Amino acid sequence: MTTQETRSAPDNAARGGWPTVGVVVPTRDRPELLRKALQRILDQDYPGDVRCVVVFDHSEPDEGLAVDDEHRGVMVMGNERSPGLAGGRNSGILAADTELVAFCDDDDAWLPGKLRAQVEELVAHPEASLVSCGIRVVYDGATTDRVLADRRVTLPDLLRSRLTELHPSTFLMRRATVVDGFGLVDEHIPGSYGEDYEFLLRATRHGPVVNLPDVLVEVLWHKKSYFASRWDTIITALRWLLERYPEFRSVPAGEARICGQIAFAYAAQGRRREAVRWVAKTLRRNPREARAVLALAVASRAITADSVLRRLHERGRGV
Repeated sequence: MTTQETRSAPDNAARGGWPTVGVVVPTRDRPELLRKALQRILDQDYPGDVRCVVVFDHSEPDEGLAVDDEHRGVMVMGNERSPGLAGGRNSGILAADTELVAFCDDDDAWLPGKLRAQVEELVAHPEASLVSCGIRVVYDGATTDRVLADRRVTLPDLLRSRLTELHPSTFLMRRATVVDGFGLVDEHIPGSYGEDYEFLLRATRHGPVVNLPDVLVEVLWHKKSYFASRWDTIITALRWLLERYPEFRSVPAGEARICGQIAFAYAAQGRRREAVRWVAKTLRRNPREARAVLALAVASRAITADSVLRRLHERGRGV
């Protein structure tokens, strides 16, 4: 484990009062994409100081990435908490000594103007738990813009829908609001699956998410096959989420959505009996939930889970 800090905390007054921003970038075995992500962050036209905290998980930190410019910096370190994405994010949050913190995954890229626009929005809304923005999904050479029209998102909104537009690489928040408020990323979620969604649910218990209806982040989705052990993680994590948030019981459409995802995961594993049982739960909560139909189609082998995912991803969507 190696840590290299770029410099001490800057004099905020010397930067026109703009808050200092720490950008947490968890990474694992993606050196080329990581360098692109960092360059896009450092190239932002934000007037204040920006420091990236690159957290290496299951790999040795690359000291060659460290930057010590006057108003831009890169600090590299190993994951000092539980292995995985949640621990990596938290290691970066705790290592940052900035007023604001933001997330950026190592395979995503900020677009010009992202940081300045979001900081202005956060400063204008002291009640906000965090600020988000629209995304451009890149999958297999195709791009799809996902923009949420709503300017404010509350807990009931997120219980009804995951709102994929609220991607973690768009999150900007006050560091104190996270550390001393709604809390760090939950490291107990099985496989860190859905940690960003749970983080949002908890954040909106604290205050609304303020959303910019502009595409300011490019999100790369990878082509991959969901093998059996991955589906196990998804099932366990989603069932954990339902138990953790009893509020879902008061939002039938939201509970049906997650039950449908669990049904689909069981179907993808070829566990037909469990899939049908969760399809029944889904339809009892919401007879119009499309995931129930998809799960039955996969369980009956009329279509494969991978083919469903590919078609959805081509449209910038997931199950």
